Amino acid sequence: MASRLRRALLAALVTASVVAPLVGAAGPSEVPAPAPVALGPVRVAGLEHRYAANREGIRAAEVMAARHGDRKRARALRKMRGASRHFLSFDGRNGGRAVEVYGDLGRATHIAVLVPGSDTNLETYDRFRDGALALSRQLGRRTAVIGWLGYKTPGTVAPEVLTTGRADGAAPRLAAFVRELNAAVPRARISLLCHSYGSVVCARAARGLNAADIVLYGSPGTGYDDARQLHTRATVWAG
Repeated sequence: MASRLRRALLAALVTASVVAPLVGAAGPSEVPAPAPVALGPVRVAGLEHRYAANREGIRAAEVMAARHGDRKRARALRKMRGASRHFLSFDGRNGGRAVEVYGDLGRATHIAVLVPGSDTNLETYDRFRDGALALSRQLGRRTAVIGWLGYKTPGTVAPEVLTTGRADGAAPRLAAFVRELNAAVPRARISLLCHSYGSVVCARAARGLNAADIVLYGSPGTGYDDARQLHTRATVWAG
């Protein structure tokens, strides 16, 4: 129990220090990008092919961003398609979606899924990645950290951040992703680390989720008054 608490608190402290949203940050410009390649569910046996396919998808998005005249987006995408980067999925449209692995997913006995909050997108992705890398270094080789930017996050000062609308749309995608991880790496313990508005997403996805821990931090609230209302077997932490 003490070890689990230390891991949860470490995750909260490390990630919150670098993923905290920038109040008043401008939203991402709508930069054209190609539709992503359909790769099917995550499977350990096909990870290298999946990583390579998403690298090519990022390259195509970079080309379109450059043609559009958005040099900042093109530079960001150039970094994201590096040979050492491991994306399970990527979609550059509508602000961008990206799911990136840090560590060896196939051999992991523990998987920490980071669910970001407001003002996280391709324009601010490096800040999100820094948190995931810091956490990965702290947790060691037996843990794979996954940065799950699987939804269009609200702006910190946008009206959407005051409602559960974005979370209601994101929760089924997060739940489906966790089911994929359960099937791909069945022996791994999964923890969700949910920052800021991401805690609303995790709360909406919690029912029936096969996860060991749900950590809510920097949270504006979840829309529920009691952890029992989440209807989850996971241990729920709040910080």
